[in-house]
This record gives sequence, structure tokens and C-alpha cells, in this order.
Amino acid sequence: MDVFHVTDQQGKKLADSKTIDYIEKALGPKGHITDVLKAWPGKRVGVHSVGDHTAIELIGRDRPGLLSEISAVLANLHFNVVAAEVWTHNRRIACVVYVNDNSTCQPVDDPNRLSTMEEQLKNILRGCEDDEKVGRTSFSMGFTHVDRRLHQMLFADRDYEGGGLANEVDHYPPCFQPKITIERCEEKGYSVVSVRCKDRAKLMFDIVCTLTDMQYVVFHATISSDGPYASQEYFIRHMDGCTLDTEGEKERVIKCIDAAIRRRVSEVSNYHEIQDLRLELCAKDRVGLLSEVTRILRENGLSVTRAGVTTIGEQAMNVFYVRDSSGNPVDIKTIEALRKEIGHTTMFNVKKVPTSSKAPETKGWGKTSFFFGNLLERFLA
Repeated sequence: MDVFHVTDQQGKKLADSKTIDYIEKALGPKGHITDVLKAWPGKRVGVHSVGDHTAIELIGRDRPGLLSEISAVLANLHFNVVAAEVWTHNRRIACVVYVNDNSTCQPVDDPNRLSTMEEQLKNILRGCEDDEKVGRTSFSMGFTHVDRRLHQMLFADRDYEGGGLANEVDHYPPCFQPKITIERCEEKGYSVVSVRCKDRAKLMFDIVCTLTDMQYVVFHATISSDGPYASQEYFIRHMDGCTLDTEGEKERVIKCIDAAIRRRVSEVSNYHEIQDLRLELCAKDRVGLLSEVTRILRENGLSVTRAGVTTIGEQAMNVFYVRDSSGNPVDIKTIEALRKEIGHTTMFNVKKVPTSSKAPETKGWGKTSFFFGNLLERFLA
């Protein structure tokens, strides 16, 4: 039997049996939790359930300005973006966008409109490439756990491979680079996966998601933290009962866990040497708002590494992690240009993501997190 002592980010113990039931169902192989919503309608943490919508999943090769092009297509086709979550990793982008019809505020179920949207988005994702596998889109009318789904999409896309990862690793201080080893526990017949890296929220979730996607079962786990570091051990077997016996299997598991840890690079870049800017925007929602904001970011030479977009009532609340598309730190002139272009109609806050392990105090509403889970927990609880 596995025993977990679970706390929230403030250290408060969580022992609600419904919480455990939610976690068990959300981490299943498919990760879709419509049944959980029916059983637990008051809590929708991390779940796309912001009214009626059509969910669009996109994955492809990342490049500067891509999010701006995607949002422009949706605006031109008269789709209103209700919510969105975007991850980038290893030169790949995965996003889940929730839209409804501009005029009716209802889900879009017209096959002709969806086909037109899909074709235009595929062209955007494909860019100058002829390979049909460069970009993919799909549609869904159901609910899904956003982080769970993004992990699945990037894992299926094999983002853990390719040349981009080597360049990305160089940006991490050596003391915080994930260290992953795999040993065999002979007497119990398990493979033991040991992970040591910078501690952060959702670290265990990310690792367990990946092990589940790889068809491994966790029989026991030991989780501990020591200052800024986390140490985690997972005793696993494959679903068919086998352990990791070959070097090729071990190498693949190590790569996949490493990728799962790094996918939240923008959210946890307090140990990342390249300083992202966190842009927090709050404005009255309107069709084309996301397209306008992302266009301004692109025109000012900024690349979005992660984004969270949602709508509560008539208010659109967006968070963008951005960096200079050339790889240089964002200068003060760019920040002031953003304030002039965006700030006149929008509550606008800029934070530099710190490189130290302790984030500095900020003024205004800079402490507020506007990602899906925290937003929905705050407004729907």
C-alpha cells in the first residue's frame, strides 16, 4: 500500500478522501475526468470547464510569433478564446485552446467551420515545412486535465529526443540539473528510479504522469526535500511485470523523466540562467484580445515560452512568460514599449523571474498566479 503525506504549497496537510479520488482518476492512462466533475462539481482545479466551449489541441515546431499567428487565425474566423494553456519544450510547442462561437457563445460543432479552422491552423504549424507530421490539430468537446494532457501530447510527440535538448541543458546551473539513475532491486523484483533536482510544486505529478504514459506501475515511492533540492525514488515495473533490464530501456526512461521535469521551464525558471519576463494582464474580454496582445509581443521581438489564458465572467486574465527571441535579456526599452501599447487598456504587470531560489517581494498584484488551477480554484470554490 502506498502512503502519501500531501500538503499544499503553504505546507497545509490535505487529507480529503475526495482529493485522493480525484488524483487517482486524473492520473489514469487517459487522464480524462468527466466523471470526476460530476462527482465533485465544486472543485475543478486544473480542469478546462469554463462554460461551453470547443477544445482545440495543437502541437508542432515552435518558432517566434507562432502563438500570435494561431490567435490571429482564430480571431479572423470569429472564434472567441475562452481559455488556453501553452507549453514549449525542446523546440516543440503544445497548446490546448478553448473557444466558442463569437455570436452565440456556444461550442462550435459545424464540421465545415471546424475543417476550415483545422486546415488554416495546420498551415500555420507547418510553416515552410512540407512534412505532414510537423504540426497536428485535433478537436474535443469534453473535459481534460490541462497539465495531464500537455504531458501526453509532448510525450507522444517525442519531445525528449532531438537536438534542441542539448542546447537547453546548458542554461541550467550544474547544481540544479536533474540527476536521474535507475538501479535494480533484486530481492523485490523492482527497478528503482532515483531523481534529484530542484524542488518545486507539481514535480511528483510530472514524473508520475510520464511513468504512467510509459506504461510503468509505481508500487512504492519515497519523496523527500532538503532545502532547495528534492529527492524522489520510485519502485516500478512495467505493466507486463517486467523490470528495466536493458540499457536502452533505462536511457529512454531517463530521457523522458528529464523532459517531464523541464517542460515547466518557464514556471520554474527561478533556477534558469536565462531570465524570462512574466507578463500579467487583466482586461475586459473581447474577441481578438489574445491576437492583439500576442501580436504586440511579437512586434517587440519577444518569444512566448509559456502562457496561461482564461476568462472569468467578463474579465480576461492572462499570463505570458516571454524572452527576447534572439536569446538576449529583455531590455528596459522593450518593457516600456509594452507598457505604452498594452497598458492603456489593460491592467499590466511585469515581473522578472528571479534566478535565485527565493523570489523577491513584488508590488501590486504581482504575487497573484493566473494559471488555470489557481484561477478556477479561487473563483469556482
